Amino acid sequence: MDINQLDWQKTNGLIPAIVQDGQTGRVLMLGFMNQAALEKTLKGGLVTFWSRSRQALWTKGETSGNYLRLKEIRKDCDGDALIVVVEPQGPTCHRGTLSCFGEDNEFTALEFLGYLERLIENRQKEMPDGSYTASLFAQGLPQIAKKVGEEAIEVVLTVSQDKARSVEEAADLLYHLLVFLAQRGVTLSEMMEELKGRHLRRN
Repeated sequence: MDINQLDWQKTNGLIPAIVQDGQTGRVLMLGFMNQAALEKTLKGGLVTFWSRSRQALWTKGETSGNYLRLKEIRKDCDGDALIVVVEPQGPTCHRGTLSCFGEDNEFTALEFLGYLERLIENRQKEMPDGSYTASLFAQGLPQIAKKVGEEAIEVVLTVSQDKARSVEEAADLLYHLLVFLAQRGVTLSEMMEELKGRHLRRN
């Protein structure tokens, strides 16, 4: 990003930066950046703001350890606001919640899909005792693939049943598919890029 393309004068040297989780799409917080904060963010990869109360640069997470790792920055059409796409390393809000906007269980449907993907990834890394997801990973890819196939058949069999059964079985299929993808090292973002590419080629 060329910081000289931003309208620093319009906002008296501070530009609002909306922070968004790159995996779930959830809005995490709002901060302000001056040129030095943006330069430090771009150079170091950890999101840094200008603290208006402290009158100093502030790298999010420098006290709590809950850093925001930069994935992408986009400016708006007028060049006087930013969307900062991140990979959060823990809760973003000082209250201990994932976001400063709403409680942890207040997800839109698409936000929850990204959250579930991250939760499954964490189970794969930590392999906690008593976790069904961890037990699937312990069985290995062939067994996970078999489970996906079984769940797909269950979805097909709901054709003659009520809608609620289709919802339940499709949810089972989607969950097990996410486990399969995690074991294969495939992300939802990669799948969406594939679908987007097909759409653009056909339209």
